[in-house]
Amino acid sequence: MKLNSLVLSTMLLGGLGYSSSVHGQNSTKSSFDVNAEAFADLQILRYQVPGFETLSLQQKKLAYYLYEAGLSGRDIIYDQKGKYNLLVRKTIENIYGTYKGDRKTADWEKFKTYAGRVWFSNGIYHHYGNEKFVPEHDFSYFTKLVKNSDTKNFPLKKGESLEAFLTRIKPLIFDPNFQPKMVDLSPNIDNVVASSNNFYEGVTQKEVEDFYSKFNTKGNAPSWGLNSKTLKVNGKVTEKVWKVGGMYSAAIEKIVFWLEKAVPFAENAEQKDALQKLIKYYRTGDLKDFDEYNIAWVKDTASRIDVVNGYIEVYNDAIGKKGSFESVVSLKDLEATKRIKAIANQAQWFEDNSPLMPEHKKKKVTGITAKAITVIVESGDAAPSTPIGINLPNADWLRKEHGSKSVSLSNIIHSYNVASSKGGGTLDEFAYGAEVKERIKKYGALSSDLHTDMHECIGHASGQINPGVETPDKTLRNYSSALEEARADLVALYYVMDPKLVEIGVMPSLEVGKAEYDSYIMNGLITQLTRLKPGDDLQEAHMRNRQLNANWVYQMGKKDNVIEFVKENGKTYTKINDYNKLRSLFGQLLREIQRVKSEGDYEGGKNLIENYGVKVDQELLKEVLARYAKLNAKPYKGFVQAKLVPVMKNNVITDVKVVYPTSFYQQMMEYAKKYSFLPVEN
Repeated sequence: MKLNSLVLSTMLLGGLGYSSSVHGQNSTKSSFDVNAEAFADLQILRYQVPGFETLSLQQKKLAYYLYEAGLSGRDIIYDQKGKYNLLVRKTIENIYGTYKGDRKTADWEKFKTYAGRVWFSNGIYHHYGNEKFVPEHDFSYFTKLVKNSDTKNFPLKKGESLEAFLTRIKPLIFDPNFQPKMVDLSPNIDNVVASSNNFYEGVTQKEVEDFYSKFNTKGNAPSWGLNSKTLKVNGKVTEKVWKVGGMYSAAIEKIVFWLEKAVPFAENAEQKDALQKLIKYYRTGDLKDFDEYNIAWVKDTASRIDVVNGYIEVYNDAIGKKGSFESVVSLKDLEATKRIKAIANQAQWFEDNSPLMPEHKKKKVTGITAKAITVIVESGDAAPSTPIGINLPNADWLRKEHGSKSVSLSNIIHSYNVASSKGGGTLDEFAYGAEVKERIKKYGALSSDLHTDMHECIGHASGQINPGVETPDKTLRNYSSALEEARADLVALYYVMDPKLVEIGVMPSLEVGKAEYDSYIMNGLITQLTRLKPGDDLQEAHMRNRQLNANWVYQMGKKDNVIEFVKENGKTYTKINDYNKLRSLFGQLLREIQRVKSEGDYEGGKNLIENYGVKVDQELLKEVLARYAKLNAKPYKGFVQAKLVPVMKNNVITDVKVVYPTSFYQQMMEYAKKYSFLPVEN
């Protein structure tokens, strides 16, 4: 599981004026500019990699080879997010690189914005809202762009004319109603057919569920379907597995090539074993091999360099089966790890003292390894929009029997915080009262860090499924992701107001917890609406989870006026009147969502999401959008990746340097030249 960066929403939406609480960033240069380009609703940021220069040559080589392996899989996420994404991307890259016309016109700027959005979203669907976006210029201008570019480099079919190519690609780019939504989680529809991702083709949701119902899911069964496309061949439902020799082979072969280069430079036997098992899995496509890799990966707790590489998160699949490719290469942030490790050391205490029903608690919490990491490079579904926390592996039985790794991405959070401190106005615009504003300014960064740590480290690792109950992708289906994120958030929210965190030295007082409550309720009920358009309801899993949690406690606390909406000067605010009662309500909801997961109660989960997490007050949305528009802020942020450059002497790597690019557009074009391995049809 990953904690989406927008959990930092109070910070990200504009300047809060506080300095980052993130440790381990002392070696970053204060003059480093974290801001790069901005376009559409996006602000591109930059991050540094403090500590890389202190690594040994062996560690630097390991990091470099893992860096190349991660970027080699970049094409996969485009194709997973939509059958036509690579066709569109390669078309706009050819235009951007070879267009011979005037690049100073308003229409060119509109095209440039569209190109940036495609690169940022890994395709033609909004990276967060999942809806299809189209260029602001018209098709006649696009035709002009194509005809005034290097026409031989467009992805034409054999024998296809340029006119026929333009006719074929027009609805893909310009028709918002052609395959309109990458993930459609609407109730009472066929979510597989309605979603435009490339995980399924020619099959209905019932056919998919019937197909996987035949797989043995008892005991320690693999996550069936995680690494394949499900489709019909000669009228029979089958899978195309993502492996060497299978679907995406050209890119996977490159991933394996670089992973094999990395193996001799592994820091210890455990890491070497994990990398070798990952290579085996990519070769066989056998999900049992993936489980063996995960077990080996969890055992490697000593390495300074670490990597996530594979088909991991299932958020892009409406029914939560298919894993999106991602890679995160990192090094341990030794100083910041002290905080998250202090929390992990108390995992059993948190489990024992949680408000869950006794039968839903783990009697023994196994091996949670927690650390803060410094990101070196991210790829696939982790870039350019990045998580701020990760807890893996995802399979409940693996976490229960073999443990998990929880990480906080300290240099990413640092850049977010620096960017926010230089922004302006959102806290003053949306927070209610001087006391709340001052508390968030003082403790907001720390409270958010603790929320991330608790969400990943304790939240996802807590609780257990009842014996005989199937996994959430089968029982809770299209609601499983939002419910799991809500559950992990509630663990964090319940404990961020617990004196235990003061006792173990990770926060100075419960004022930190109050700051998190202020931020979370404001975000869940008001400020996250800035990412919507008029008429929208909530679709994205993390947004649904936050509104569910905030709206449920608001509704359940009405009789005691725990939270209230306040109107002043025509503006709506949230106000918490009783923090202790609010904590109790968070605990009650946590208990209920864990029950839903443990018992596989689909109707209970559906009712929670649909009744509290989906519908938006359109009048409030209109007000919030108008207030936010005046701030001239961007609601979404992502990153230009750091670049590793080997220093060569006689064809031997003698050092590896980190370079910090300043242009997202230039980086995307460099990636297009170096890491484009897949054809436009896969």
